[in-house]
Amino acid sequence: MKRHPNFEPKGVIPAVILPFFEDFEIDESSYRSHLRDVASVKGLSAVTINAHSTEVGSCTFDEQKRVLEITQDEIGDSMPIVNGVYAEGSLEAAKLAKMAADGGASSLLVFPPGPLTMGHRPEMVVDHYRRIADASGLPLIAFQYAQSSPQSYPLDTLLELCDKVPQVRAIKDWISNPVLHNTQIQILQSRKNPVHVLTTHSAWLFSSLVLGCHGLLSGSGSVIAAFQSELFEAMNANDLVRARQLHQKITFMADVFYASPWVDMHNRMKEALVLMGKIPRAVVRPPLVKIHDAERAKIKQALINAGLISA
Repeated sequence: MKRHPNFEPKGVIPAVILPFFEDFEIDESSYRSHLRDVASVKGLSAVTINAHSTEVGSCTFDEQKRVLEITQDEIGDSMPIVNGVYAEGSLEAAKLAKMAADGGASSLLVFPPGPLTMGHRPEMVVDHYRRIADASGLPLIAFQYAQSSPQSYPLDTLLELCDKVPQVRAIKDWISNPVLHNTQIQILQSRKNPVHVLTTHSAWLFSSLVLGCHGLLSGSGSVIAAFQSELFEAMNANDLVRARQLHQKITFMADVFYASPWVDMHNRMKEALVLMGKIPRAVVRPPLVKIHDAERAKIKQALINAGLISA
């Protein structure tokens, strides 16, 4: 097991998917192959596991631990691992955080706990993160939900969190408001100890990166990590011609992945990976169900348009 103690949560960080058999058990062999495939992309900073893309809400504690073990075994020596902390309560979140730290994760992606759907006070958010920080000792990435969600943190709360829990080193920004997104980038990344903004606005990734994000963290990287890495490199090189070309390819995929309802986004990514010959089946765990043939046809056409499969 190898941890990467100097890992700074920035750059291109794809979130991988988790393949299942028809009986909903984890297909470890296919998962290992998927990990090797994604991690082989040049220019990545890390890989994220135990998050939305791996259907973490349907995985037990022991399954999440096993996912981390497999990931460490396959790519841990060469690639830092960001482990999600997805829990209804703070005590369970701290338990997951300790498990991830003991298992060699280099950073944690912290999801807002479920009860915050009914609203929250800043001290609740700070206490949740402090428990996770104390249990793990790892750098944290705060998942900033869309502004329309009650689980989203107002800017004042976000700044208080960064002040009181300095282990928060980045945010995964899904604020879905370009003006507020820009404000968070300017304020957080200009702090004495910068807090990196990792965009997850995959439907408008090019525009988001223009604003100056220090990286991106996205489940669509399970399919198009190479496009994302090349786009980030092009933006850093100020090569807008190349960036616009990549933007068009990414848009083909974003239009089908992030169609309504959003809950199917990773369902669609699995179908894309099957069409590309990367995984053997697109099984998702309930309450998710397989998408329809008409939508699968749209994904196939998008893959063709993006040059990822032949016509």
